[in-house]
Amino acid sequence: MKITALLVLKCNPEGSDPVILANASDTSHFGYFQRSSVKEFIVFVGRTVAQRTPPGQRQSVKHEEYKVHAYNSNGLCALGFMDDHYPVRSAFSLLNQVLDEYQKKFGDSWRTAQQDSTESWPYLNEALTRFQDPAEADKLLKIQRELDETKIILHKTIDSVLERGEKLDSLVEKSSDLSTASQMFYKQAKKTNSCCTIL
Repeated sequence: MKITALLVLKCNPEGSDPVILANASDTSHFGYFQRSSVKEFIVFVGRTVAQRTPPGQRQSVKHEEYKVHAYNSNGLCALGFMDDHYPVRSAFSLLNQVLDEYQKKFGDSWRTAQQDSTESWPYLNEALTRFQDPAEADKLLKIQRELDETKIILHKTIDSVLERGEKLDSLVEKSSDLSTASQMFYKQAKKTNSCCTIL
């Protein structure tokens, strides 16, 4: 999973080209001589997708093994260029965070922007690095991943928890936690289950 670029743009309602307010990209996985062309292509596609994303809407556009995710929040638009394996929910969660941070930092000053900004916005560069792992962008995905790891542990059998050579039967007999009735119940249940097992 890879994020190649994040952009924030001002979408003009009158149909003119969107203005780039912030741009961060990582083209290190492309060949050295391809990188400048890739950056130009990101800007071109970013403007095109932003211009065609209606206010208040989200969309994902697929191109080969990449997806461009866009979220236009009433004229302020965030875009992410990710590979096809990056989860869509995580991508939009990241774009929401980027727009929130942008408005905290710059307020409504973006509304008056008339030309592309050449200044870098450190938060966007940090986000590009930090959110390469989708679980960082999407807290629900992070929780799901932790639950999946827990599930793996829970699926181990009781026998795998016992020490080598140790048998559950002998532990049941030695246990001071189990009454004689519980020990008899265990033995009877084991006998009943063994009768039902098909060889």
